[in-house]
Amino acid sequence: MDFQRDWTEIIKPKSKLLNLNFNELWDYRDLILLFVKRDLVSVYKQTILGPIWFIIQPLLTTLTFTIVFGNIAKISTDSLPQPLFYMSGVIMWQYFSGCLTKTSSTFIANAGIFGKVYFPRLTVPIATVINGIITFAIQFLIFLLMLSYYYYR
Repeated sequence: MDFQRDWTEIIKPKSKLLNLNFNELWDYRDLILLFVKRDLVSVYKQTILGPIWFIIQPLLTTLTFTIVFGNIAKISTDSLPQPLFYMSGVIMWQYFSGCLTKTSSTFIANAGIFGKVYFPRLTVPIATVINGIITFAIQFLIFLLMLSYYYYR
């Protein structure tokens, strides 16, 4: 049975599903950097401790996990130091969940900007992911310092 004879018109897409114009994104790299700077400044500008939260947040979460899962629940970490074990999971999870949560709401949060001027819409989620990478890099540096402490100890 030939189904194409039954139809008078076949609708096909004009472009591929993931037709990304990387040259256009590269042209708007300054805008991406401005979005990254805006996000970094706006998140910690209103807090008393400011960007120190990049450091305090994973340390406090690691401390909490060490107390609850390591000391109260007595969950084994297979001879790894508990703070190191929990810190590695905390910083990876915070990066993943932060990127997923923030990128899912970027189009709603920036709807006012999208209606005013043209720019590639993908610049806003890319800026969010870059912002997450910067936070992850700072926290990963803390993890490496903890790793070197336990290695030399």
